[in-house]
Amino acid sequence: MEFLPRSMGTRPRLACEVRAEGVVAARAEDAFAVLSAVSRVPLAEGVVVPRLRAVDAEVEVDNAASSGVGGSAEGRAAVVAAVRKALDAVCLRTREVTLIVPDAAVRVLLLEFDELPAKPAEALPIVRFRLKKLLPFDADDAAVSYQVMSSAKGLLHVLAVAMPRELLADYESVVREAGFEPGAVLPSTLAALAGLPEGDAPLLVVNAGREGVTTAIVKAGVLLLHRTVDLGADMRADAAAAQLAGNAMQELPVNRERSTEEWSRQEPVSFIDQNDVAAAIETVMIEDEIVQEIAQEIAAECLTDTADEVAQAVSVAAAYFEDTLQTPPPAIHAAGTLGAEALAALLDAAHIGPLAVQEVLRPEMLGAGATSAGTPGGVPLGWLAGVRGALAN
Repeated sequence: MEFLPRSMGTRPRLACEVRAEGVVAARAEDAFAVLSAVSRVPLAEGVVVPRLRAVDAEVEVDNAASSGVGGSAEGRAAVVAAVRKALDAVCLRTREVTLIVPDAAVRVLLLEFDELPAKPAEALPIVRFRLKKLLPFDADDAAVSYQVMSSAKGLLHVLAVAMPRELLADYESVVREAGFEPGAVLPSTLAALAGLPEGDAPLLVVNAGREGVTTAIVKAGVLLLHRTVDLGADMRADAAAAQLAGNAMQELPVNRERSTEEWSRQEPVSFIDQNDVAAAIETVMIEDEIVQEIAQEIAAECLTDTADEVAQAVSVAAAYFEDTLQTPPPAIHAAGTLGAEALAALLDAAHIGPLAVQEVLRPEMLGAGATSAGTPGGVPLGWLAGVRGALAN
């Protein structure tokens, strides 16, 4: 279950995932991907993690073109500091890392072709041409990767992933500013799927967090469904529009970095001294580390405003699973920051199921240096699904 071509044969032995809730990093010594070290650094709510979704032509909430990683100078510094801190805690010698980006920052599509050239250099332009009418951004200027999933009845089933080159460069530059080098880039759910054991049994995976939920179905190493839902987009658009209207009625004393994420989540901030910025970032990190210790216990409550959207996404995927495979899903495999326990409670409250929910990450995937994962005070297992999958190659 390769999921996208890998340059130089294997991906780096370090992996790092950037999510709206924080940054997680891990190290594995070989392709068996038993995690030998793990680390997590939270990000304060309101720090922008760019995505593609734009819910309104006038108010482009979370649009990749409107703000870079972090959303402001202070926010970007916080993301860079979090990446550096997370990776420094797990790296030994190498500085090359597999970077995992949010699903909402890419487009994942399942395509069919009668045939494709065997050489990637000849096949890629054909895949890119097919994407022209399917992407909300310029396919010619996008970073595109593909993988042939299967061939049946004279058709090639192809997985294609596309990302605006400017957005990709923004994420990669954050890693470089942190002192590391991005050797590969994967979207979150595809990374998690790459770590699943290969077998004939179909699996339903749910990757849920604060700002999005992705449902995916995989069978015998073939991806059958990949669907990402942006959570709370309407609420962010309304908040941004309200803030814009308010700004039009008052004079601002100074220019401010004002990403739409900041408009919707917090008051505009003034530029401050760089030493003060560093101190503020460290304070936020310390405070958020305390808050995140109990985050798993109240994850469902934190998603009160979007719980219905998560439940609906899972319900649709479960129905698709049953219609396509003629059997209900035996279980849901949970990845992401919501976690299996909170996802199970959310689905139970929505009267969906009964469906067993279990973590993608299993205890045998944790080495001696990572046994605290999943315990009180340790890195929650759901956070590690993507980095563990990225290391399994």
